[in-house]
Amino acid sequence: MTSTNQKVSNGVKYEAVIGLEIHAELNTKTKMFCSSLNDPDEKHPNINICPICMGHPGTLPTINEDAVKKVISTGLALGGDIAEFSQFDRKNYFYPDLPKGYQISQYEYPLVKGGMIGVAGRTIRITRIHLEEDTGRLIHDKSSQATLVDFNRAGIPLMELVTEPDIRTGEEVRLFGEALQRILRYVGASDADMEKGQMRVEVNISLRRSTQIPTRINADTISENPRLDQRESAPLGTKVEVKNINSFKFAADAVEFEIKRQSEILDRGEKVVQETRGWNEHKGESFSQRAKESAHDYRYFPEPDLPPLNISRDFVASLRAALPELPQAKQERFIREYGLEHGIAEILVREKHLADYFEAAISEAKQHDTETPEKPRRNLAKTIAALITGELLRLMREVVAEIRDIHITPENMGELADMIAEDKVSNLAAKQILAEMFASGEDPSDIAERLGLWQMSGATDIEDIARHIIKENPAALEDYKKGKTASLQFLMGQVMKESRGTANPKIVQEVLKKLLG
Repeated sequence: MTSTNQKVSNGVKYEAVIGLEIHAELNTKTKMFCSSLNDPDEKHPNINICPICMGHPGTLPTINEDAVKKVISTGLALGGDIAEFSQFDRKNYFYPDLPKGYQISQYEYPLVKGGMIGVAGRTIRITRIHLEEDTGRLIHDKSSQATLVDFNRAGIPLMELVTEPDIRTGEEVRLFGEALQRILRYVGASDADMEKGQMRVEVNISLRRSTQIPTRINADTISENPRLDQRESAPLGTKVEVKNINSFKFAADAVEFEIKRQSEILDRGEKVVQETRGWNEHKGESFSQRAKESAHDYRYFPEPDLPPLNISRDFVASLRAALPELPQAKQERFIREYGLEHGIAEILVREKHLADYFEAAISEAKQHDTETPEKPRRNLAKTIAALITGELLRLMREVVAEIRDIHITPENMGELADMIAEDKVSNLAAKQILAEMFASGEDPSDIAERLGLWQMSGATDIEDIARHIIKENPAALEDYKKGKTASLQFLMGQVMKESRGTANPKIVQEVLKKLLG
């Protein structure tokens, strides 16, 4: 049997060895080295620019302290080591969207080294996280066949995270990217909206024959040869980089395509060319862009206009103390504290605002849920979690809304959960009430009163409806007497329909069984 991280081609097993370079724009108020606004929603070109980010002669950059804090906080959240000494470097290359003719980045002394993210039972090690400035944006105008440059993005603080080649599949690429995106949002470093270009993925992938894989190696061997992965000492194949992918799904697709493409090249006895490729999501294939550059091609040297950074341990400690509860820890707490299922807890923690909303709704619900010996406290958390991860998220997807956009307050969500738990409304009626709340923000009790959705629990009223339903469906009555239990479910459905979902299902079942004999 072939493992999921191997590709069999012409009888030869190939293993993919994948590393990532991920760029994320930081959500600071101003740009990295000047006071121009950092506004990703600005639609007018070349508005948020100044002589510094445009590289005019005689201008001097200054370091954005908030950007430095955000990168260090991200590094701490990932378990990385924070440098006591760091500096900026000039990365020299010419491109139309790079106004200075060089990029201020970090090379030898990044802010963060090390760290990890666990995905699918594997540990993906992080090599480094450094801080640099973003480039401008090229706009290709089809009508005039001209290429225009918008420099609003030029100089925006950009965090680059580089992983070790520990990833083996496209699925692991997707999971790693989503996990990093959650952490960036939780620590408040970046909105990481891929549709807006705030997070971009570059995949480095090579193949090697799996038959070359020898026994495990130790950490000393890895440190002496960074081209080895965390488990094996087999030599890595020729690396191909696929750049600027704006979707985790596309990144996973690019990996699977490259595995197939490179396998076919190796099967022909040819060599894979080290190059940079782009990704065409419409065709579902990569395409060659240029030969891959090496570090010496950029002629890095220390940025002469910026002082080195000496980072105190007290400064790092203060940032560590300010870290929020991170997604994995929050998920484990939700399972432990509220008794939620793993999948439900995972959905809730995907977005920090959604998790916060969930806990706020619980707090509101508990204020109305008094505990007595006759009435033990109910697990309102499970009811609220079900409402949020089910019907509420469905309604939000229909209108492409986020939790911050909705009209339903945590107080009203808690009240609805109370109404369900106390059998004041049925689950069917609760869906109707939630839809009305979503549309108007009205209190759930007011909606239930206005639409007549309070649950009918009086046996007499339910018995009147049940008698009518049995009389209208004599065939179902005969089937029940013949032992066909499905007819009971049919009759229950008819009673619920007749009562517009307001009849208490438990009492409906009891009444029907009594009447059917």
